[in-house]
Amino acid sequence: MRIAIDIMGGDKAPEEIVAGALAAAQEYPNWHLTLVGQSEVFPATLPANVNTVLSASVMAMDESVENLRSKKDSSIWIATKLIKDNLADAVVSAGSTAAQMATALLLLGRVPGITRPAIATTMPTMMGGKIMLDVGANNECTPEMLLQFAQMGDLYSRMVMKVANPQIALLSNGSEECKGTETIIAAHELIKNSGLNFIGNREGRDINKGNYDVLVCDGFTGNVALKTVEGTSSVIFSMMKEQLQKSAIRKMGTAMILPGLKELKAKLDYAEYGGAPLLGVGGVSIICHGSSDRIAIKNAIRVAGTCVEGKFIDKIEAMMKQNAE
Repeated sequence: MRIAIDIMGGDKAPEEIVAGALAAAQEYPNWHLTLVGQSEVFPATLPANVNTVLSASVMAMDESVENLRSKKDSSIWIATKLIKDNLADAVVSAGSTAAQMATALLLLGRVPGITRPAIATTMPTMMGGKIMLDVGANNECTPEMLLQFAQMGDLYSRMVMKVANPQIALLSNGSEECKGTETIIAAHELIKNSGLNFIGNREGRDINKGNYDVLVCDGFTGNVALKTVEGTSSVIFSMMKEQLQKSAIRKMGTAMILPGLKELKAKLDYAEYGGAPLLGVGGVSIICHGSSDRIAIKNAIRVAGTCVEGKFIDKIEAMMKQNAE
């Protein structure tokens, strides 16, 4: 198992990224990790299963992907190229999503038959973690693309979430088959006749209920929904904290329910689920939240390892070949 980590990407890079990688190296001593970054940020001493590769530049979070071809010495480019050169099996980064996606497409290409890759994230819900895709790779989608997202999401749910027969749903503005845009209505028909365990449409209010295993949507809708859920959770906890500290009596009561509040916060924490794989490219590329801390990075490395061990890319290729036949 060989995993490359872009330690320069992310709001908390390089300190938290390196700390997460070292934690993963300790937890998975048989895995080999490669830290890709600038020499001055590498730790003085490293465990035996960790090595380093130098990069000269960084793709900034807000930098245009147009600059990518002139920055082939950037950490995300070099880390991804290690897969192409068969020196790594997966890459993990908390840097620019656009840069990581562009790099993966340029260096690794798409799985034959896949129109466009999709970012699959694990959504915290009342019924545990559920898969939602796409959450940012494609602003506009065709019905055929949404069908492919459903197929890849089904496979990912089986392999990573260990769901035997995932329930596939389509995000729309109503549960009826006739609801949604022309694209959604057409996608509904395609997925219904695909042989997948399709349970119909789900609305925005269902996202956190978790009454599905895989929720399919275009990247624009998925990204807005994801950030709305994250923002709402943050606001609710901030409001609760403010209200619970308004008086001595409330503070005493808070002490009694504090363990439950901490458990609830942990269930809603994206860091517990690690990164989001870019499904459909010809290699394992794990996209992390820009504000990922060491826990999120360690879990993202775990997700990368799970995808490699499960031969996820081979399974997508086999699925698309079977579909073509």
